[in-house]
Amino acid sequence: MKSKILLIISILTAFSSVAGAQTDDDYAVPRTQWDQPDLQGVWNFSSDVPMQRPQRYGTQQFLSAEEIEERRAAIMAGRQAADEAAARVALPTTPEATDNPGGYNDFWFETAGLGDVVRTSHIVYPENGRSPAAVEGANRQFGGLGPDIPGDRPVRYVVGGIAKDGPEDRGLSERCIVGFNSGPPFTPSLYNNNLQIIQSKDTAVIMTEMIHDARIVPLVDKSSLNGDIRLWSGDSRGWWEGDTLVVETKNFNGMRQSFGAVGNNYDAVLTEKFTRVAYDTVDYEFTIDDPSTFTDKITAIVPMIKMAGQIYEYACHEGNYGMLNTLRGARVSEREGFDLEGVH
Repeated sequence: MKSKILLIISILTAFSSVAGAQTDDDYAVPRTQWDQPDLQGVWNFSSDVPMQRPQRYGTQQFLSAEEIEERRAAIMAGRQAADEAAARVALPTTPEATDNPGGYNDFWFETAGLGDVVRTSHIVYPENGRSPAAVEGANRQFGGLGPDIPGDRPVRYVVGGIAKDGPEDRGLSERCIVGFNSGPPFTPSLYNNNLQIIQSKDTAVIMTEMIHDARIVPLVDKSSLNGDIRLWSGDSRGWWEGDTLVVETKNFNGMRQSFGAVGNNYDAVLTEKFTRVAYDTVDYEFTIDDPSTFTDKITAIVPMIKMAGQIYEYACHEGNYGMLNTLRGARVSEREGFDLEGVH
């Protein structure tokens, strides 16, 4: 347990150094051979900061020094209590059929963000740090890893589902169509919060890890797609504003939620900004303008931290046993229910 506590302390210390690095006004952005800001590399956007601001903070964007210390103490106390509770649990020598082994992928959870921890929320506009009100009639569809939530097709949320009659009843990531956190815009989640940026003179490629999606962004004057052509990740066009890469994305297909659990993104315009503010930090800012879903725009800032490793292929479609076994299990359950009815 001591080693875990020391790890947490080192992580929290790193948080402070990262926050300080982001305010370094003397930093000179490296440049490519085409004299463009160099954003290339693998970046991690995991975070402990909530996307929406807790209401108790009102319009306060940043934690005070005292609040940062309180948060550190709370994290330490929570982790220590969890370790002590786990140590008191006597594991059975022989697993029983009713024992819950937990999620097989719990090991990979990124429970400590690598970015800015002094913000009260990632959303910075509206000023209260929370999503604006939805327009009247905007659909809502909630999903999760728990029981199925009844609803209608198309299933717009990422995980979970509305039924098990067919793959169309499952979430978009279960179907390997779009990523859990890849958006666009991409938002911190439990794990695999990684992306890679690749640049040439006329093109930038933004490749997210989960679902392994590569968005190719032209940086030259190129006309947008016809409005009749709609894509899961939209149609992106980019340009430079000083040292900031600006990417505007339109032509979403409307088969996904606009943001959170609300609306669909058919009319959404997404504007993303990538600004390298330190050797190991890129500020990622996105603005969603979707008048068919929200009464106002949404702007959020998520810091990304440079990683020394590389991204490996997230081969979701190849051997998607989760989908196969979910549907197979439903068919077995149906047959068992039919047989039981026949007996009675």
